[in-house]
Amino acid sequence: MKRMESLAWLERAKRRIPGCAQTFSKSPMSFVQGVAPNFLACAKGAYVWDVDGNRYIDYILGLGPIVLGHCDPVVNQAVREQLETGVSFSLPHPLEVELSELICQLVPCAEMVRFGKNGSDVTAAAIRVARAFTHHDYVARCGYHGWQDWYIGSTSRHLGVPNAVRELTVSFPYNDLDALHRLFRDHSGEIACVILEPITFDAPQPGYLEGLRELCTKNSALLVFDEIITGFRLNLGGAQALFGVTPDLACFGKAIANGFPLSAIAGKAEIMQWFEQVFFSGTHGGEAASIAAALATIRELARRNGMEELRRTGTALQNGTRRILQQSGLQGTLDCVGLPALTTLRFKCDSENASLDLRSLFQQEVLKRGILTHGNHMLSLAHTDTIVADTLRVYSEVFPLLAEAHRTGNVAARLEGPAVRPTLRQ
Repeated sequence: MKRMESLAWLERAKRRIPGCAQTFSKSPMSFVQGVAPNFLACAKGAYVWDVDGNRYIDYILGLGPIVLGHCDPVVNQAVREQLETGVSFSLPHPLEVELSELICQLVPCAEMVRFGKNGSDVTAAAIRVARAFTHHDYVARCGYHGWQDWYIGSTSRHLGVPNAVRELTVSFPYNDLDALHRLFRDHSGEIACVILEPITFDAPQPGYLEGLRELCTKNSALLVFDEIITGFRLNLGGAQALFGVTPDLACFGKAIANGFPLSAIAGKAEIMQWFEQVFFSGTHGGEAASIAAALATIRELARRNGMEELRRTGTALQNGTRRILQQSGLQGTLDCVGLPALTTLRFKCDSENASLDLRSLFQQEVLKRGILTHGNHMLSLAHTDTIVADTLRVYSEVFPLLAEAHRTGNVAARLEGPAVRPTLRQ
């Protein structure tokens, strides 16, 4: 594949953009250099093209926002029509009410809604309003929740976050109710909320989410579901509708507007009304083009039975991937885990570095064959049965190569650039 334009743009970016991208997950550090494209030029459906004209099946989907497919004609038409009458207004626009009403119809916890631009906006808003509502300061968190101080200070990427802020966030592992019991005991009467992704790539154990709900109620703490990824991808009502456990607050983003910048915090009215006093305010929260995109996206997902279609396509991809892994002798070293609409390849070697080397070799080899992925399978309605079949054909070539490299111990030697390393450690 051609790389010249991509390399030229990378050199220009190095002079003007720290890290060469606006998020670590899109930066060169997340891809095997020398093989991966550095800049994309256009996208359509389930495909993207880099600046050199190379085409890839896209399983990153802008880090998750694309749920209908790139450049969906219905969504784009809704945005075009809104552009003709205005985007940023001096007073609220009726579309804000209309989208709020739609979210409240679909999401179990939603009685009122506010909008932001990205996931960090609304998770930070959830923490602030939870502290105001409960008069407690500590936050118990599990998983990833954005770049704001309250969360990132509890990770390896805490530079610039005061120790006093870092100390107010405590962590607990997923699927471990006893660990949360201990946090509530050690910080009795101090925890404002528990925030977590209700499901990642591991399913909640029976009774786990119900136990969280009970613990929070018992300890006068709010339960916050971070549904930035799960919302409008697993179920139109979010993972809370899928699992039948209702939080006090929920945060949405990514797939809500098929790539247009919008996020939302929704929850019980008695809590949400505190935003009349708690400061959560931004010029572009009511930006009408993205809200029009969200209305069109959600309606299209409903009209096209999108959740069921994502499950169907994802099941075919997951089952096919597992079959090829087994045939290649990689099961146990490399597994395909998660719910069908959002799966990942989990690499389990003897050490973290060995796992990252094997993941890097996988990424390198599928990139050569026209698949763009970090190792995850984000799906859109544009990922057809033919695209799934093409993906599995590539895997049938790559997985035996990985198995042979792993067996002979020369994974790192086969890499054509530095191995990918983690962005942060939690």
